[in-house]
Amino acid sequence: MALPAPPVRLALLLLVALPFCAAHPGPGAFNAPRHFQTPALHSDGFGLVARRSIAEAPADINVTTNSSFVLAADRTYRRDPLNGFRKYPGGWNISEVHYFASVGYTAIPLFAIALVWFVIFFLVMLGICCRHCCCPHHTYKYSRTAYALSLILLILFTCAAIAGCAMLYDGQGKFHKSTTTTLKFVVSQANYTVDNLRNLSDSLSAAKKVDIAQSFLLPPNVQNEINEIQGKLNSSATDLAIKTTDNAAKIKKVLNRVRLALVVIAAVMLLLAFVGFLLSIFGLEFLVSVLVIIGWILVTGTFILCGVFLLLHNVVSDTCVAMEEWVAHPTEHTALDEVIPCVEPATANESLYRSRQVTFELVNVVNQVITNVSNRNFPPQLTPFYYNQSGPLMPLLCNPFTPDLRDRNCSRGEVTLDNATQVWKKYECQSTSVSGGAEICATVGRVTPSIYGQMTAGVTVSQGLYQYGPFLIQLQDCTFVRDTFTTINQGYCPGLERYSKWVYVGLVMVSSAVMLSLIFWVIYARERRHRVYSKQHQPYPVEDKPAATVPGA
Repeated sequence: MALPAPPVRLALLLLVALPFCAAHPGPGAFNAPRHFQTPALHSDGFGLVARRSIAEAPADINVTTNSSFVLAADRTYRRDPLNGFRKYPGGWNISEVHYFASVGYTAIPLFAIALVWFVIFFLVMLGICCRHCCCPHHTYKYSRTAYALSLILLILFTCAAIAGCAMLYDGQGKFHKSTTTTLKFVVSQANYTVDNLRNLSDSLSAAKKVDIAQSFLLPPNVQNEINEIQGKLNSSATDLAIKTTDNAAKIKKVLNRVRLALVVIAAVMLLLAFVGFLLSIFGLEFLVSVLVIIGWILVTGTFILCGVFLLLHNVVSDTCVAMEEWVAHPTEHTALDEVIPCVEPATANESLYRSRQVTFELVNVVNQVITNVSNRNFPPQLTPFYYNQSGPLMPLLCNPFTPDLRDRNCSRGEVTLDNATQVWKKYECQSTSVSGGAEICATVGRVTPSIYGQMTAGVTVSQGLYQYGPFLIQLQDCTFVRDTFTTINQGYCPGLERYSKWVYVGLVMVSSAVMLSLIFWVIYARERRHRVYSKQHQPYPVEDKPAATVPGA
């Protein structure tokens, strides 16, 4: 019985996990679970069936993709290069290679720009080198318009590169913060899951130790069943903790490396644009040529990174839409069910059946003590059942379940699991010790302090099991995951989409601006060289030469 399989795969799906801290209560100090919503269920035999199970096909029918609900169908309707560039109709599906091919297709223009830039710039540089080698002697033609225009455009593109670097730096910071915040939220949800699983295991362990009046305890067969379920709970919780711990370390490392890479790119491209501008202004052609070679490679790499972040942005947006639609269609079979198999009615029923069975038996044990010991007047020789009990009769504890483990309403005069300890406190007597260490009541009352404490422990454990039963169903029918997805979609997806787009746009701005700056470094350096040459070999440039005067005018 892999109880927390859905949370494990949720953690894997969202690439997150951290160590978990579990409380270990004693029999009389059980930690109640945090509040959660009880899922919609209907009775079926001894257990309950999750509402999502109505979407399941019979065991002998294979549910095909064609009959599945397509997640994010409109958003993912893109061309698929692996299928003749026809539109991909399968929707969001991380196990489908055609989905990733269609997402990758959106980044092809940027990859193509990187390739074209790399090849064309290489050919241009090769042509310039050949021209200088084959035609060393050539004339220079200087145009003041071309000189001024190249300078203006160089300044403009340098400013654009600086603005792009600023946007990239700001975007990566907010993107990192957004991903980290999302990570922390999912970690808190995983902590909640493992904490509840371990507390439930501790509650079952405490149930085995309940022994009231040294004679009343759980039947041996129930204790054996508790051992079996407790082992599965501990194993599942430990497995989840280990997997999430490993994933957390890996994902944090990736996020930190991505952030470092983006910061370095922003700084290097900013430095490149600024230094290249200064070297061009001062006419240091050799250093400009070196920077052009460096910038040629950096711009190619940055355009490739643009494509990668565009792909990431689209996957994030697709996933957010898919989560929203999955939450809105709980009875549909979708691609997310392959990642998070929420429909496990057999496991859910077994888990709930065992927790209800133990709760039912514990309440019976407490009521047996009240009926057969506390509310009877034994003669003094019948120890340990005689302890001078007297006074008004104690009310019975309301059993929330019938013998067939269905829900049961309390009868008049019964106390509930919530108020039993407070009501029974009125029936506690003051005791004195007698020979052999036994307690007897010295005042009117139906239970000694020790028996009252044992009954309180039994009630506390029963209450814990009763409250944790629906939690098991929440894991199985994905109510827990659905609530988590809803929170992520509403609270975290907008930031993830917005800031991943900022990074992508910043990279495009930097790449384009530096690419054009490289071109105008060369153009401006050429015009500057022509201007210097013209000043040295001509008294006036052609356009600066004074107009001829008419003799005798």
